[in-house]
Amino acid sequence: MGYVPRLKEDYTGRIKAALTEEFGYKNIMQVPKLQKIVISKGVGAAVADKKLIDYALEEISNIAGQKAVATMSKKDVASFKLRKGMPIGVKVTLRGERMYEFLDRLVTASLPRVRDFRGIKANGFDGRGNYNLGITEQIIFPEINIDKVNNIGGMDITFVTSANTDKEAKSLLTELGLPFKKN
Repeated sequence: MGYVPRLKEDYTGRIKAALTEEFGYKNIMQVPKLQKIVISKGVGAAVADKKLIDYALEEISNIAGQKAVATMSKKDVASFKLRKGMPIGVKVTLRGERMYEFLDRLVTASLPRVRDFRGIKANGFDGRGNYNLGITEQIIFPEINIDKVNNIGGMDITFVTSANTDKEAKSLLTELGLPFKKN
């Protein structure tokens, strides 16, 4: 066959069985799975300096291993000097093997580099089985060269799952290796 990411193998083998046992699914297709990961970064200062979007595109593309796209403003806001169609952020959507590779790098290499890390908060669920995680500094990723960073900024990472409840989604993400804080 070909290369299969470590977490994908783990999901098909161990995690599906563990979740089926925990929640008592009758059919293997009921087991929740990770559908996509969206990495986004707002660059509000790009209204004044267009180069900031290019830097953010390059950083997010390096982190994700896939080309990022600029997000455009949807309407005019005079108080922010914002016009419709101006680039104000970047995003990238990961699916399939790249998604599992990114998640593996996030859990094993990036999150342990956060200063005073004690786990991620468990209150980022939206009620439909999706989880949002905010990263305050992009320099925790080993793909970013600290010498080339012009300003330190954060980003949002959204994990979209097929789970129906937050409890199922949290169990899935915990099994995939996300280190949630103990209450």
